[in-house]
Amino acid sequence: MTAAVITFPGSNCDRDMAVALEQVTGRSPVRLWHRDTQVPRHVDMIAVPGGFSYGDYLRSGALAARSPIMRAVAEAAARGVPVLGVCNGFQILCEAGLLPGALLRNAGQTFICRTAELEVASTASVFTADLEVGETLRIPVAHHDGNFFAAEEVLDRLEQSGRVVLRYVDNLNGSRRAIAGVANEAGNVVGMMPHPERAVDAAHGGTDGLKLLRHCAALALG
Repeated sequence: MTAAVITFPGSNCDRDMAVALEQVTGRSPVRLWHRDTQVPRHVDMIAVPGGFSYGDYLRSGALAARSPIMRAVAEAAARGVPVLGVCNGFQILCEAGLLPGALLRNAGQTFICRTAELEVASTASVFTADLEVGETLRIPVAHHDGNFFAAEEVLDRLEQSGRVVLRYVDNLNGSRRAIAGVANEAGNVVGMMPHPERAVDAAHGGTDGLKLLRHCAALALG
């Protein structure tokens, strides 16, 4: 499997994501820059990492969503390439229209940095397909704008189609229906606020993040 990690001005989790994906796949990921206009055809997975792209100017992810590389990411996603957006990457995918909803300021107006317990709500995505509904994962969060919001009818559609893939056991940021991660209709694009790339080494507190990355890698390796 060949993964790709995108870097925007202000990304700060791109290296962590690259290290995690190399651990899963055995290969160094392709590194893509926000000004690139193409995703190489041999890339089997794309990661849009966390950070503060463009300093969160206007609103989180708004400028990065209009970078040249995101047009190429949208084209790759339409071909079925798995795309994972984490934290700021989730915000970018929503701003780019690849996922529904928006990420608002946390309830309580505070930055949250801690390990969160997540419940697997659906296996209808390439990143949760090997997990079990109801399974609990422990994965760190670090965000100020992670409060997932969508209209009630949109939330209902997400629930009914199995596109809510992760929930907070303790709704730490006020997200509607405790949503921590959602998928697109095809299940190959997933956005989540918690950081699986920070949960791949037992010495750092746990390895549950690997569970979200391994199945996608296995699919690509065939």
